[in-house]
Amino acid sequence: MRVAILDDYCDTLRTLPCFATLAGHDVSVFTDHTDDVDELAQRLSDSEVLVLIRERTAIRTALLERLVNLQLISQRSVFPHIDIDTCTRLGIVVSSDLHQGTASYATAELTWGLVIAGMRRIPQQVASMKRGQWQDGVGRSLVSKALGIYGYGRIGKVVADYGRAFGMNVVFWASEGSRAGAVADGAAVADSREEFFEQSDVLTLHMRLVDATRGIVTPADLERMKSTALLVNTSRAGLIASGALVEALESGHPGMAALDVFDVEPLVNADDPLLKMDNVICTPHVGYVTLDEWEVQFSDIFDQITSFAMGTPTNVVNPLVLAHRRGG
Repeated sequence: MRVAILDDYCDTLRTLPCFATLAGHDVSVFTDHTDDVDELAQRLSDSEVLVLIRERTAIRTALLERLVNLQLISQRSVFPHIDIDTCTRLGIVVSSDLHQGTASYATAELTWGLVIAGMRRIPQQVASMKRGQWQDGVGRSLVSKALGIYGYGRIGKVVADYGRAFGMNVVFWASEGSRAGAVADGAAVADSREEFFEQSDVLTLHMRLVDATRGIVTPADLERMKSTALLVNTSRAGLIASGALVEALESGHPGMAALDVFDVEPLVNADDPLLKMDNVICTPHVGYVTLDEWEVQFSDIFDQITSFAMGTPTNVVNPLVLAHRRGG
């Protein structure tokens, strides 16, 4: 089958052992990024299978209706960037292994790296030495500090374990049902939302971005945070109300942020306010981007292609399409 892979920025997939699964298929890998529908339609005009790397490119109706050869979209995780109803109408199968039972340890590890980097001002210290200077400011220790985790899911629980290992006092906040689950598991839950934001020395977000969680962190929440607190977001930028974070950081509440996710990605505008602030650490959405994690993820994604080619689609998120799927 003719397989197109979008947004492999560092041309990494060819280096993975699981890439051999695609032997025998005609594979095209695109290492740049474009949102232009005309450009995408031209690139993908002959493609029968489209491999997506998470949510890097939105696959909407205007594009799908021009991809007359497309039979399968194969990816992993959630799919707010795909018009599923349109795929079903056009006979395009969408396969996505949601890996519900496994945590992304890579994302949890990056989260913890950002926690340490932010509290100890590691990037600022490195930059100071590269300027020919010595120490640049004084950081803070983690031991005995309050680690607030917003969300009680797979990744948040792993981050909590890391925090306990560093001697932090871990407290959760989440939806009512998730808070009840945390209490049942013996985890500490804040007495109120206000207390959660007011008392956390490090506050990290670990929720899916859905309609119910979009903008769930409000300007009032951020204003309650300590001037010495660090906010970490390796989940989705949309969890924070639009524009609120920049204003909050400028006002000094919270005092610092460490971010792996942004409203516009790829964020390549060097004049973006977040990239200009000395109290902000930014990484280019690499939470899940490790060779080890990608081997796990793309083994599943490529296996979905193999199953489809054999006439037995797996992990189908739009099962109504099976009655009239293209190539069926």
